[in-house]
Amino acid sequence: MISPEERQKITALVRHWVVPAMGCTEPVCVALAVSRATEVLGTCPEKIEAHLSANILKNAMGVGIPGTGMVGLPIAIALGALAGKSAYGLEVLKDCTPEIVEQGKKFIEKECIHISLKEDATEKLYVEVVCHDKNGNTATTIIAREHTHYIYIAHNDQVLLDKPLTAEAGTDERPNINLTLRTVYEYATTTPLEEIEFINEARRLNQEAARLSLEGNYGHRLGKALTRPLGRGIMGDSIFSHILSSTSCACDARMAGAKIPVMSNSGSGNQGICATNPVVVFAEENHNTAEEMTRALMLSHLTAIYIKLNLGTLSALCGCVVAATGSSCGITYLMGGGYEETTYAVKNMIANLTGMICDGAKPSCALKLTSGVSTAVLSAMLAMQGNCVSSVEGIIDEDVDKSIRNLISIGADSMNETDKRVLDIMTSK
Repeated sequence: MISPEERQKITALVRHWVVPAMGCTEPVCVALAVSRATEVLGTCPEKIEAHLSANILKNAMGVGIPGTGMVGLPIAIALGALAGKSAYGLEVLKDCTPEIVEQGKKFIEKECIHISLKEDATEKLYVEVVCHDKNGNTATTIIAREHTHYIYIAHNDQVLLDKPLTAEAGTDERPNINLTLRTVYEYATTTPLEEIEFINEARRLNQEAARLSLEGNYGHRLGKALTRPLGRGIMGDSIFSHILSSTSCACDARMAGAKIPVMSNSGSGNQGICATNPVVVFAEENHNTAEEMTRALMLSHLTAIYIKLNLGTLSALCGCVVAATGSSCGITYLMGGGYEETTYAVKNMIANLTGMICDGAKPSCALKLTSGVSTAVLSAMLAMQGNCVSSVEGIIDEDVDKSIRNLISIGADSMNETDKRVLDIMTSK
């Protein structure tokens, strides 16, 4: 049984990792660092330097910036200086207007933004920004390991914050607790309902993002394709097609730069969508109770958090692998599955999707999310039949937590060279 103290820590952990975000969180993280440095500087900078880890560069190159019709880091950096508010966190750019966007374009034309790779960055998530004013004053901010975690802030030679990262994973803003899949399952299914109902805000935001996406033409319009006659003709008008459509719709809009907030998970809006929309659509169309939907959402989000805590905020592994594993657990629960069936779903997911690369944030992420959630449904269906990939097959272990560690080992360590090669390909095009 989970103790009240453990339950409190897990609740705080979920509240830390499940937060609203507007725009892809990598360029937004850079904009956040710029906004904080601008606030410290006390005036709009004349020159901005951004020294970034490879994974930040990879995820910021091809993604739309909310409300701009533009992609990439320069406009995100300009808007962070002109209108960003660091207090907003991952919604740092939500006050930007068309007029400010025009100012941002002029800011870029001055060629005062300088972006470079931080060669010696020890963290995959590392953002170092230096803002200069016309009088020679500087302000420096460094964010590392998590998208909103400042480790260094200085004004000229005055150090305002200096919190070196420790060797172990994590930061001091969130509680430290060791999770297992059983702990995750017990928390989601036994915690008093009123303590976890906050997770329903993810449902509200991410379903609204999917709905608003249908009103525009975003990205590759995969979500719309699935709702039109061709999509319905091929896939049918089913829970399955509705799950794919809702998930890809929200991703289409977000990656194309729609000014629509979503609820993120572990620093990623796409992971938040992937952990939410499949569960919500299934619960609604399967006529589950409100309590069952709430518990399934918590199971989905907390499973994703559990895996990401050890995998790292950014990695070579596509985040949809992690988040879709969460949604498969949630769907299995909604189908009437217990803990054993949930372990089957996890093993089925790991056996199928491990190795899917992250090649940056971009409109085609909708395709990967759709692959992930389609596998989530299939894995849940197999689990409910009592079928799962056995320990003699591939990287699956009899122990589900060991299977998860095997996934993490591949994604966090073995795929590092793949990550470097992906960035080389992207930057040489």
